[in-house]
Amino acid sequence: MELNSEQIRKDFPILAQKVFGKPLIYLDNAATTQKPLSVIRRIEEIYSTINANVHRGVHRLSHLATESHEEARKTVQHYINAASSNEIIFTNGTTDSINLLAYSFCRSQCKPGDEIIITTMEHHSNIVPWQIQRDILGIEIKVAPIRENGEIHLEDIEELISSKTRLIALTHVSNVLGTINPVAEIIRLGHNYNIPVLIDAAQSIQHLPIDVQTLDCDFLAFSSHKIYGPTGIGVLYGKEQWLEKIPPYRAGGEMIAHVSFEKTTFNELPYKFEAGTPDYVGSSALGEAIRYIENLGLDKIRRYEEQLLQYATERLLQIEDLQIIGTSPHKSSVISFFVKGIHPYDMGMLLDQLGIALRTGHHCAQPLMDALGIEGTLRASFAFYNTEEDIDVLVEGIKKVVKIRSAASPLPTPSLR
Repeated sequence: MELNSEQIRKDFPILAQKVFGKPLIYLDNAATTQKPLSVIRRIEEIYSTINANVHRGVHRLSHLATESHEEARKTVQHYINAASSNEIIFTNGTTDSINLLAYSFCRSQCKPGDEIIITTMEHHSNIVPWQIQRDILGIEIKVAPIRENGEIHLEDIEELISSKTRLIALTHVSNVLGTINPVAEIIRLGHNYNIPVLIDAAQSIQHLPIDVQTLDCDFLAFSSHKIYGPTGIGVLYGKEQWLEKIPPYRAGGEMIAHVSFEKTTFNELPYKFEAGTPDYVGSSALGEAIRYIENLGLDKIRRYEEQLLQYATERLLQIEDLQIIGTSPHKSSVISFFVKGIHPYDMGMLLDQLGIALRTGHHCAQPLMDALGIEGTLRASFAFYNTEEDIDVLVEGIKKVVKIRSAASPLPTPSLR
């Protein structure tokens, strides 16, 4: 059986509300996804019944909270098929995960003149942490270009590899272009030169099946809030042999084995990287979100979202003067576009008056925008609770804005309601 989006929408109470008197059309899922009732109830349940600090107490509530937290770690392990739950590090999100790795990896594995390879399409969170380490340690950053249709080609990365290359770090799916990068081939390429590879899975974890053992990636990062879980919690996966090699990023309680004023020894994995009280409520809710997705079936989700992407692409291209940015045939459910003569910010604000939630701007990818020669785009991003009717409303909304914009300047916002 295929997905029943209308039935699924009942699990997401926020989708039933109205914005400016119009039904909410939520198409900003690449920024954050909405939360099903099961996740919301899990958060309430923990705070209402088993709230206690984990790992440190002998009493019943602490035991139950610890059990819930560690069960969530195993849920993540199984979802991405990690070899061990010790390879699952809970962080604050993708950005925190990459900062952790940039600090710990560069501090222990890099010397001045060593190189990190990234790509033109990276989110700022996979650019700035490496720049900080560059400024501290004197390493160099090499940037692989993208082709005209928004793709990365293997040979462009291979040309950048040298004897000083220490890591390749790239996004699985571009948050702007929607391009699905050939990460399996890039990982094999890196390993041919004994170079580890980090995959930023913030935009793929909710759309595509990911098996870290099959991919053979060395590190992988993602955020809970992109996969229908709460904000403020995320994951860094790392092969155990790498996590044993690199030092902790933060220090404090929980991540230690023994402390004296003379010396500290660190805890075993995964706790070595988890200083302080963890977000055990967030981790448990993330586990619930993953179970929700698994119950629906990720293959069904992917097929449904591919249909939405195709339908939206066809309908949007029927609008005169609308241009889509990112035309790779290998895309996830993201469409970035602009309408000639209308600033994306203006279009986004006016569509909001019609109840349509999009993202506008540079999408934390300013170097990509510079490479494309544009200031920004509108971005529509889809989830399994979206429908073709949502896309129809978006298309008609854009047409309405274009019509009014062509008739009057400046555009009177109230006339859109």
